[in-house]
Amino acid sequence: MKMEGEVPLPNLARLAPEQREFIEVFIVCGGSLKDAGHVLGISYPTVRARLDAVITALKGLRGAGTTEETRLAVLERLERGEISAKEAATELRLLNR
Repeated sequence: MKMEGEVPLPNLARLAPEQREFIEVFIVCGGSLKDAGHVLGISYPTVRARLDAVITALKGLRGAGTTEETRLAVLERLERGEISAKEAATELRLLNR
């Protein structure tokens, strides 16, 4: 039997690979930012920024708010130093899907 057609990916599967890895570690750590930071070898503020980046990306994928509002939120977080340029680029790229 052969099936053809388009099957949409779940939003979590549409995240960047590093974001999916982060979510996996975060969940295994029981949702503890402190424990996730320890496992990943990064500071608490960096863990918080990564979680915020994932939240923003998922909101963009779910259509929460307008795309323009989401883009501006990403750029504002980049400007404040909460996310890296690479993380911002990933989020912006996801918004264009």
